[in-house]
Amino acid sequence: MTAADYQPPRWLRNAHLQSMLSSSKLRLRRGQALLAATQAVHRELIVDGGDGVRLQAWHSAVEHRPARGMALLLHGWEGSAESSYMRMTAARMLGQGFDVVRLNFRDHGNTHHLNPGIFHSNRIEEVVHAAGDIASRWPHLPLVAAGYSLGGNFVLRLALHAPSAGVPLQRVASVCPVLDPALTMDSIEKGPAMYDWYFRRKWAGSLRRKRALYPDLSDWDERVLRLDIRALTAWLVEHHTEYGSLQAYFDGYSIAGERLATLQVPADILMAKDDPVIPFVSFNDWQLPLSARLQTAEWGGHCGFLENWRGDGFSECWVAQHLAQAALPG
Repeated sequence: MTAADYQPPRWLRNAHLQSMLSSSKLRLRRGQALLAATQAVHRELIVDGGDGVRLQAWHSAVEHRPARGMALLLHGWEGSAESSYMRMTAARMLGQGFDVVRLNFRDHGNTHHLNPGIFHSNRIEEVVHAAGDIASRWPHLPLVAAGYSLGGNFVLRLALHAPSAGVPLQRVASVCPVLDPALTMDSIEKGPAMYDWYFRRKWAGSLRRKRALYPDLSDWDERVLRLDIRALTAWLVEHHTEYGSLQAYFDGYSIAGERLATLQVPADILMAKDDPVIPFVSFNDWQLPLSARLQTAEWGGHCGFLENWRGDGFSECWVAQHLAQAALPG
């Protein structure tokens, strides 16, 4: 399966429609139905993020069936383990004979109580440590990982750090990864207002939940939460990270240019040319090693790749097919 195989019906070839429908209630219900049809058993895990950090995850497995591998799934910014694409990918991976762990980043899902510090995009160390914890719990299963949007950025950085951290990661897949965060910020600001509204509304709600749980550590008031997305990011970077400036923060998690040049873990990357959030032009000068392959589809929007009115997704099947190459024989 390649990006060229994605040929949506004509009515689904609008990037904004794809992007909006990808987080619709219809697609959420489709994800619930597909995951339920696997008859997998789901149980909560609290995994070790290192330095006292605790992260929540959900382990899914089909009982009385030996697994061929373990798939770790990472969601996008202000998504969660219950996002439609996470459930759909879990269903596809379970169908390939894998067990699945859907990880919630810090302060995503219902996890704001687990750690006092707020989430930011440079917290890669805790995700690497969590992946190591998961690998140690199932040492007999080949470990693979996939991520979407910001999770796609995280999964590629996880692959970059895994060998030196001793994480036995076999293969990764990334869908619409955030490449250059500064360009993504520009895209959100200059694009249709719905994207800025969507992300800012969800982020402000998350920060209010954090403030209610940790009032002594949360110094942002409603005036701060009413700032535009760039100003709010800058305020939090300056007050709650060690980066000092917005550009230094962006540079910290950028994977543009040559930043993945030393990547050793095989990686497959899927991108849509019409993505309204991640500018496709930022991929023009991307320098990847031989271990990584970029595939580009003409359509798909941002993490959409919808195939029909039911909300079935091409990207989830694409991820499952590529990650299955690292599985034990079935």
